[in-house]
Amino acid sequence: MPRTTTVECPGCPPLRALTFDALGLIKVTESRGNSGGIPQVVERWGDADSSKCVLAASIDDRANDPILAVARKNGTIEISNPLSGDIFVSISDFGDGDGHPEDDDIAGLHIFKKSRSVGSCSLLTCTTKGNASLRSVDIAPTESTNNGASNSWKVCAAGKVLCAKVHGSEKHALFGGKGVEVNLWDLESSTKIWAAKPPPKNSLDIFTPTWFTSATFLTGNDHRKFVAGTNSHQVRVYDTSAQRRPVISFDFRETPIKSVAEDHDGYTIYVGNGSGDLASIDTRTGKLLGCFLGKCSGSIRSIARHPDHPVIASCGLDSYLRLWDVKTRELLSATFLKQHLTCVVFDSNFSDKEVVAPDAQNADEIPGEVEQEALKLVKRKKFPEEMKGKKKKSKDDRSKKSKKKCCQMESKECDDS
Repeated sequence: MPRTTTVECPGCPPLRALTFDALGLIKVTESRGNSGGIPQVVERWGDADSSKCVLAASIDDRANDPILAVARKNGTIEISNPLSGDIFVSISDFGDGDGHPEDDDIAGLHIFKKSRSVGSCSLLTCTTKGNASLRSVDIAPTESTNNGASNSWKVCAAGKVLCAKVHGSEKHALFGGKGVEVNLWDLESSTKIWAAKPPPKNSLDIFTPTWFTSATFLTGNDHRKFVAGTNSHQVRVYDTSAQRRPVISFDFRETPIKSVAEDHDGYTIYVGNGSGDLASIDTRTGKLLGCFLGKCSGSIRSIARHPDHPVIASCGLDSYLRLWDVKTRELLSATFLKQHLTCVVFDSNFSDKEVVAPDAQNADEIPGEVEQEALKLVKRKKFPEEMKGKKKKSKDDRSKKSKKKCCQMESKECDDS
C-alpha cells in the first residue's frame, strides 16, 4: 500500500488528483472529509510498462462526460474516462513526423474544451521535432482511425521542442525548447504571430544557449503575457506587446527550471526546479514571495493549481504527490506512489458529498420517515432490556414455584410419619 505522511494541519479540502508515472500507470488520489482530509489512493489503471511512459496529459473535467487524454512514449494517445478509466479510443502514430516514435516523442498535448462536440473532441499535439497537429477525433467504444479533419504544420526547422502551452481562450499556443526560441502561434490560421529574441551576452561576453524547459500563460484574458523557465535556472517574463526580449528576467536557485504554473491573480507563478525547490514569485517585480515549507528529495516535473481551493499539487522523481497550501505555503500531505511521476492534474468537479436530491412529491414525507426510523431504533434498543427483565421475572417465579413444591412434599412426608 502507498505510504502517506501528513503534518499537523487541518487537512486537505475535498479534492481529486490524477497522477501519471514513468511506467505508464495512472493513479487516482482522493481527499475526503470523512477521512480527515488525508489523501488516499483509490484507483490504479494500466499495467506497468516502461514503453508506455506518460509524457503529457490533458483533462476536460466538465461535470458531464469528462474525458482524459494521455500521450505515451510508444507513440500512442489514449482518450479515456477520468472517472472509471475506460478507454474510449487509442490512436497510434499520431502526427506527421518522419521519424519513429522513439525519435519523435510527444512534447505537448491539449484537449480543446470550448469547441468540443458530442461524440468527438479536438486535440493539439506537438512532437519534439516540431511537428504540430490539430485534428478532430471521434470518441467511440471501439478502436477508430483518424477520420476527423486535421491540420499540421512545422513549429521549428531545427532544435528540440520541450514545452507547449495553449492559452485559456484556446486560440493561441506557445512553443519552446532546446535551440528553439519561445514563439507564439495563432491556432485558427496556424501562423506564427510572434517569436522571442535571445537575450544579449552578459558582462563576461558569454552567450547563454537557448534552452526552454517549461512555459505558461499568466492570465486567461491576455495571451500576450507569459512566463518561460530555462535550463540555466532562469525565469523569463515576456510581453509580446512590449518587446521581443524578456521584460523581466531573474534567476532561481542553481538548477534547471523544470515546471512553472500560474495563479488565478494573473501575476503570481509557482516555480519548481531540478533539485526539488518550490517557490512562489511575483512576476511584476521578480520578487521571491517565499519558498514552500518541506524539502522535496527529487526533481519537480509537474505543478498544478486547483481551480477552486487554495491548493497546488507537485510531483516528480521522488515519487511523492505533495499538496500545498497556497496562502501559508505549508505542506498539507505527501503520498508515496512508488514510481517516478511525470504529470499531475486536478478533477475540479469532484465532491466528497454524494447527496441525491429528493423528488418534490416525496420531499414532505422524508422527515416523517426519518422519525419513524428513529423510533424503530429506540424500540430496538429498549427491546433487549425489557426481555432481560422478563427473563429475570420468569426465573424468580420458577424458583418460587419450586420452593413451594418442596415445602409441600416435606409436609406430606411429615404427615405420613
